[in-house]
Amino acid sequence: MSTAIMNTLTEDEMMLVRETERERLTGLDEDGLLDLHDRIRRARNKYVKLYRRQSGLRVAESGGRGKANPKGTRDRQKAEVFEDALARVSRAVALAAKASAQQLKAERLQLAKESRNTTPPRPSRPPAKARPSSQVADRSPDSPGLRKRQASSRAAGARRQAGRDSR
Repeated sequence: MSTAIMNTLTEDEMMLVRETERERLTGLDEDGLLDLHDRIRRARNKYVKLYRRQSGLRVAESGGRGKANPKGTRDRQKAEVFEDALARVSRAVALAAKASAQQLKAERLQLAKESRNTTPPRPSRPPAKARPSSQVADRSPDSPGLRKRQASSRAAGARRQAGRDSR
């Protein structure tokens, strides 16, 4: 940044730009960096908006955008100063966010490791002992209707087979 541009800044704007120096950024936490990022972005947007609005008005007066361009130099340069400051703060926010994410991941992994069950699983019930077999071989339900259907099915099968055999 040239000193001519820096001399055009107000004291508040100068303090805002000074807050983006590397030494001052290292002392801020993620929330502080985000707050600073917001303030710098608002200042940058202010001067970009002023430059565009005033240049747009000058186009009609001067007869073209090229002729209107030199008159908005101060606002354009202030916008550049804040754009550079915003870039510095954005990098610092990205680094802080990455460090925070790594810390949260390490904490989450540590909690998962601590809560992990390391004891071997116990069997849910003791192994089954050989039980004596029942005397009833067929455990299917026994009812008169069921017996009739089974007999009818066997008879139908026998009739079919007899029909095939007679051919």
